[in-house]
Amino acid sequence: MKKILYLLVRLFAGFILYGLGIVVMVNAQIGLSPWDVFHQGLSIKTGITMGQASIMTGLVIVILDAILGEGVGWGTVLNMIFIGVFLDIIKAMNIVPIADNLFMGIIMMLIGIIISAIATVLYLGAGLGSGPRDGLMLAFNKKTSKPVGVIRTCIELTVLVCGWILGGSVGLGTVISAFGLGYAIQTGFKICKVDSKSIKHRVIMDDIKYIKGLIEDRKNIQPQEQCVTEECRNKN
Repeated sequence: MKKILYLLVRLFAGFILYGLGIVVMVNAQIGLSPWDVFHQGLSIKTGITMGQASIMTGLVIVILDAILGEGVGWGTVLNMIFIGVFLDIIKAMNIVPIADNLFMGIIMMLIGIIISAIATVLYLGAGLGSGPRDGLMLAFNKKTSKPVGVIRTCIELTVLVCGWILGGSVGLGTVISAFGLGYAIQTGFKICKVDSKSIKHRVIMDDIKYIKGLIEDRKNIQPQEQCVTEECRNKN
């Protein structure tokens, strides 16, 4: 029970930090990170919030992750929902300052990248399923054996182009984030001595199989108990 509680705390700490990291980068006002360029573009085109756009995008990516063979865990589903929720909540609270000059904007962008990298290592390390976007990164990492940083950068550059076409804000901060976030995450893995390829997540199908096994074992045991009881009655 304590272990489960620890993992959930770690998971949600990662979600909150990631939501905070996004808001810090948005308020840097020197260009959004690639994924947020896409989320903002989607928000502009549809009229929904950036958090809601993040949730919708996450759902599509979860399906793609499953197709690529990356297991979907409870943490994956929670990630898909709560990062977008925390993003909207933190943004609405207005607790993160807004940069009013280029120097402050660059500092805030770097801080946002560091916060996001720490958040990623936190919730991935919980082993309850990778985030939708991280699952995509890990799936390509396992398929190609290319470094996490390279894969993350390629994915985010692709997303950036799509977001720009949709009308998302692109600037100096976008370039810093596109090339910096992947390597910040890779550095985080190294500092924490975590091998991205060795991460084993407990996926939803594991729990479904476990519950089915318990039910089947219970069905097999019950007839034997009844038989023993009947024999005891006959003997009596």
